[in-house]
Amino acid sequence: MILIMPDKKLHIPKKVTALLVYGRPPLVFGGMLCAIAVIWTRSPIFYMLGVGLLFVSMSFDLVDGWFSARFYPNSVFAHLADRIMDKIVYSIIFPMIAVGVMWRLIFITPQHTKAEMLHAIFVVLLSVSVLLRDDFAQFLRVFAIRKGQEPESSEFTRLRTIVAAPVGALLYAYAFYVPEGPPSEIYSWLSWLGHLPLRGLFIIEIVFLIITFGSIAGYCRKYGSYCLDDLCLGDKVLRRRILSVFPNSLTIMNAVMGFLAVFFAYQDRVREAYMFLIGAAFFDRLDGSVARKLGLTEPLPNTEPRRFNVGGILDDISDGVSFCIVPAWIFYITVIDFQDPMVQKLPIGAAALLYAGMGIARLIYFTLDTTPIPGFFKGMPTPAAALLVSAPLIMFQQALHDSLQIAIFWAIFCFGLMIFASVMMNVYPIRYLHLGRFMGRHPWFARSSAVLLLTVFTPYFGYTAFLYLFLYLLSPLITWRIHPEVAAKESKKSQ
Repeated sequence: MILIMPDKKLHIPKKVTALLVYGRPPLVFGGMLCAIAVIWTRSPIFYMLGVGLLFVSMSFDLVDGWFSARFYPNSVFAHLADRIMDKIVYSIIFPMIAVGVMWRLIFITPQHTKAEMLHAIFVVLLSVSVLLRDDFAQFLRVFAIRKGQEPESSEFTRLRTIVAAPVGALLYAYAFYVPEGPPSEIYSWLSWLGHLPLRGLFIIEIVFLIITFGSIAGYCRKYGSYCLDDLCLGDKVLRRRILSVFPNSLTIMNAVMGFLAVFFAYQDRVREAYMFLIGAAFFDRLDGSVARKLGLTEPLPNTEPRRFNVGGILDDISDGVSFCIVPAWIFYITVIDFQDPMVQKLPIGAAALLYAGMGIARLIYFTLDTTPIPGFFKGMPTPAAALLVSAPLIMFQQALHDSLQIAIFWAIFCFGLMIFASVMMNVYPIRYLHLGRFMGRHPWFARSSAVLLLTVFTPYFGYTAFLYLFLYLLSPLITWRIHPEVAAKESKKSQ
């Protein structure tokens, strides 16, 4: 009996782990059947059942990996099965959500606004990006497994897995909400999910979209070079051309984020536009990091290094769009319609043109500079300047609904800040630390910065972002003491 009892105890975690890993697809499939029933009958009973199944599946998704690692750390099959289950689950959830938001738009809210239409389109694009990411990640994993090495979960892949299930369950509860329901506590809580404000949904979805593409970039950065060894058969030129697609795609995403920021600003959603600018800065950081990781910044053997290349030119164009033209554009369209005599006298268009022109001049100088300082920027970098001048626009838009006098103050402040940032970008003797590399060397700082993003759901987000960038504006008073060799390091491991 003494020998049998430990064996019985040993089998309990295995059964529980199997239930957590393999139980999710039936739950999600049941949620899909409930969603079909809601579309056909508009029954609140099927809606509550479907939401319940999705939330149970979400709970399984959040704990199955920990449970498996805790009790069976050497179970390779359980690890692979968890990934396969993720792929099956997300392949069901997100197409179902894309159908659901369109169904809600047509049948539940036929008198929908443009913002609701925009949200439905955005959810469809988000669903497509999730499926593309899973297929791309699977492609890279296959090569790694063929080489006898299972890719380790990076920061962004873990973060994406943690976020995907809750976002899927939340959007399911929103998309298939049935207004008429029983007077119960459970349905009152579900009604709250069904009536979530679009602003909150947009912010959650934008963050999830950035994390999704960040996960793709993380796979490219770690395994892009490794996986092309078999494809190129020793052809170094072909290998480099294929590899250059990865950072160039991230550079294009930088510009796409900028255009999305302008689009949301036209809808009077400056807070969401600011989140896209953060995404543009994130991709600007990633494209250079990926290029260096893949060895694309070094010339091929027996070739002369070229001062200008397609990747560098594309990066400058994207930076010019996202961090020079877009902030000036957002400033102009946000402030120009403010009907106050004092603000109308200000040369709003001239300030916007000055900022865009000085930002482009700073990018040209950065490209042509023959004596760069490793790990530092000469003059305030354009991504930081763009985030600095855009943050007070959030306070200005909030003040439009609260106090006219405060709105006047923020409009004048934004105008002066545009001129001030234009100058600071081109004061080249001042050295600014490369903030992305500093985060790589100090993970605690990166995590603290990520925590500050949670204020996006509060009225203090604009103040937090402005204070953060203002401290960076003053940072040369301290960071000039850091040695360039240390400042240029990408991560803590390289120190």
